[in-house]
Amino acid sequence: MSEKIYCVASFKPKPGKEEAVFKALQSLEPNTHREDACIHYTVTRQIDNPFAQGTGYPIVFHEIWASREEFEAHCQRKEIQDFFAEHVESPDGDIEDANVCVYTDEPWNFDAPKV
Repeated sequence: MSEKIYCVASFKPKPGKEEAVFKALQSLEPNTHREDACIHYTVTRQIDNPFAQGTGYPIVFHEIWASREEFEAHCQRKEIQDFFAEHVESPDGDIEDANVCVYTDEPWNFDAPKV
């Protein structure tokens, strides 16, 4: 049974704040990469492409964590909580909206062997 958790965290910066938000999110990467449970943690920004013209928030974190518990521990780190308080929850923050979702790669009713 896979315990991995996949997180997609999307951010909508306030107008004119796109670069500042991207840089602020990039600043979270080095310490997060030091966490043993962090498998993948990369912030990306949307670019124009004729083959992918979907809509969505322009800045997205792609994360893979070893387990749900370790993802939740990451979310409770002071650096992460401070980021959300300053940039998302504060009326003076640079982010208009954020959408954070977690996923599993396991199908429903997967009968993984017990080891």
